Amino acid sequence: MPPAPLFDWHDSRHYDRTADKPCVLCGRPTPLRSDNGKPVHKVCAEQWTHTHTTT
Repeated sequence: MPPAPLFDWHDSRHYDRTADKPCVLCGRPTPLRSDNGKPVHKVCAEQWTHTHTTT
């Protein structure tokens, strides 16, 4: 099984300093935001992508 893709979230738009919100995948609080602005942990997003990517 290939490793999950790594996302580069160094851009400040992926971090919300004002408030943690529940991750859309696991429900735990996170300050991280996806490219679409949804609250999600980087690890959760990588696992979801790995699980839902067909090769």
